[in-house]
Amino acid sequence: MKLLRRIHLYAGLFLAPWALMYALSTIAMNHRAWFTGNPGEAPPWQLRSEHTFRGVFPGGASPQVQAGAILAWLGMEGAFTARWQQKDGALIIQRQRLVDPARVTFTPSDNRVVVEGQTQRATALLERMHRRRGYERGFAADLTWAFIVDAFIAVMLFWAGSGFLLWWQMKATRRLGLAFALGGAALFAFYAAVL
Repeated sequence: MKLLRRIHLYAGLFLAPWALMYALSTIAMNHRAWFTGNPGEAPPWQLRSEHTFRGVFPGGASPQVQAGAILAWLGMEGAFTARWQQKDGALIIQRQRLVDPARVTFTPSDNRVVVEGQTQRATALLERMHRRRGYERGFAADLTWAFIVDAFIAVMLFWAGSGFLLWWQMKATRRLGLAFALGGAALFAFYAAVL
């Protein structure tokens, strides 16, 4: 049982920044109006630079291939999403940086590239950190973050399981602990059924 307590303790200390980040980001998402005054308001995009793209794409290149080439040309390699905008045929690239996200718009008709950034807000940063996930990007920083998120998930499951084991070892708290465990499970089941 001593080993279980040590693992419970040290895993918690190591992953405390992620626990804090998930707690604060959930507050920011659940109470967005407290911080922005408007729950649907996103930070505005502001012009950073304009360029004329001189590169050439291979025939039939997908939006992702074209976006990757444009970002490499700009020196902005990293995780991104890309889509064609139907109304004017522009390629919209969202460069997904945690601290400094960027939107790059490429207009094929004149090879114009517009780079925009967002006003920095702590709440927006926390939301981006909260939503960061997945191994599909292939960049080292993204892979490391995804691995740490998996470790955090594993530790959360361990905390729940070890918490029950540690509670069961303390005979004086069994009845009260059982009442709390059943109450929490019932409340969760109620909301899962009605929401």
